[in-house]
Amino acid sequence: MAAEPYLFRLGARLARGLDGLDEGRREKHWAFFQSCQNPDGGFRGRDSESDLYYTSFGVRGLALLGGLGPDECGRVAQYLARRTDMHVSVVDLVSWLYCALMVQLHANIDVLAQAPSDWPDRLAHLLESFRTSDGGYAKTHDGASGSTYHSFLVALCYQLIGRQVPEASRLKRFIFDRQRDDGGFVEIAPMKRSGTNPTAAAVAVLQILGAVDGTLRDDVRAYLQEVRSDDGGFQANTRVPFADSLSTFTGLLTALDLELADTFEIPRLLEFLAQLEFPDGGFRGAAWDTAADVEYSFYALGILGLVRPLE
Repeated sequence: MAAEPYLFRLGARLARGLDGLDEGRREKHWAFFQSCQNPDGGFRGRDSESDLYYTSFGVRGLALLGGLGPDECGRVAQYLARRTDMHVSVVDLVSWLYCALMVQLHANIDVLAQAPSDWPDRLAHLLESFRTSDGGYAKTHDGASGSTYHSFLVALCYQLIGRQVPEASRLKRFIFDRQRDDGGFVEIAPMKRSGTNPTAAAVAVLQILGAVDGTLRDDVRAYLQEVRSDDGGFQANTRVPFADSLSTFTGLLTALDLELADTFEIPRLLEFLAQLEFPDGGFRGAAWDTAADVEYSFYALGILGLVRPLE
């Protein structure tokens, strides 16, 4: 591959940020992630069944903590081998591919060993089947218009197979068409109020396409200042009165990537994070939440991995 994929670079960056984390703290969160791996090798979310989406977060979380070993990888590989339906949605497709590459990287298990030699070409063709007339990519084959988030996922998937997004100028126009007057971006065209997560996805795509400039930075700075919450994190949008770990992670990552240090305060971020951490491992998604799951626990650890190098 010409450059290390975004997801791998991000994972390495967050893992470096967690270097030196108290071993007791690391161990309890590692044990939490391990407890969420089902007998079939996949990971569960709030429900008991394994799910490709949550499996990707289980894999990412264990990797962050240095706990993605041969046993965990072997079980994940068995789960992936049984999931032949991953082509139905973009989320499942990128989750499956990411996990397959991670188990190969960490345990030298090649889930794609029996795949046709032209599988990257076939996958690229499959990705384009999600493309919509507006230049973006939809969640499923039935989608009539593009989604900012799913367009971001497709861009990530192309990176994982060492390809560039076809007709990148169309995708760039699509992304900028989703920007609103508040400086942020929306998920789908009819929406008028920007969201923190689609804004982060849009910025990531524009970074991949080399389309970030000073005007974009100023716009996003203004938006992030609007969604900065009183409790120290970032809100999902201006109408949500509290922060959550997903929006805080994506907002903070965007702020750091665009060098917008005036949009967050480290001590308050750490105070926010402390409210979410369970003493026996795992993190809740927001102050109102009552349980931990692998997705929100990954995002919370990600926040910690971003903040610790700045202290």
